[in-house]
Amino acid sequence: MKVNDMRIRYHQPIPNFFKIENPINPLNSISDDVLNELNQLINEKDFFNASFSRLSEEFKNEWGIDWDNIIILKYKMSDDILTMEPSREKCVLEDKEFQEFGKKAFEIADYLRQKGFRADLIHPLDDAVSLRAIAMQSNDCIITRSNMCMFKEALNVGFFMIETSIENLPFKSENDMQWVEDFCSACGVCVDRCPENAFDEEGKFQRKLCTAHKEGCSKCVLLCPFYKRGYDKVKKRYERKQGVL
Repeated sequence: MKVNDMRIRYHQPIPNFFKIENPINPLNSISDDVLNELNQLINEKDFFNASFSRLSEEFKNEWGIDWDNIIILKYKMSDDILTMEPSREKCVLEDKEFQEFGKKAFEIADYLRQKGFRADLIHPLDDAVSLRAIAMQSNDCIITRSNMCMFKEALNVGFFMIETSIENLPFKSENDMQWVEDFCSACGVCVDRCPENAFDEEGKFQRKLCTAHKEGCSKCVLLCPFYKRGYDKVKKRYERKQGVL
């Protein structure tokens, strides 16, 4: 690879930081007190909160996995890094942030193991299963037109996932973010101003042309109304136009 070649996959494998083994007979029910402790630990580790996915049998069969219950640890990717121009330095900084949160995710999984639950990190770089598809099973996010997995808290979200034996997590049964698909179809700023023209003639995203995961391009995020204004403000404006408010 040439020194000035920025087309690299900037996330490197995360070392195994587990210090505690999984219990032989794991518990499958978490008390309110321990769940509160878990949420407090998640915040202390600088994740802004967690979402929870219970994978359907259809989904598990589709992807050939046997996981059931997933804890999604969400962190806000640094605005300072995000606003940098695409470069090798930016890729290195993004990976450093990724590695730091990865280590913290191991610490949270260790906490669950210590409490008697099975907890295993789903490999974040494993292409055999889509983490974004798992995130959608939480009913707590939506895929934007620019192919970003957006939660209400932020568009620029990174996440790690823990597969666990806990069966009574606070799963959501409905997704109230479906309106975003309609908003995105009428917006199109990411389509019109993508520097790599990573959309086809019908405005559909083409991942092979996007350089976000190779050069650190963040243009579509920076231009997106959800990044610039936030979820709540965009939703209120959308509802006014729809005559909801």
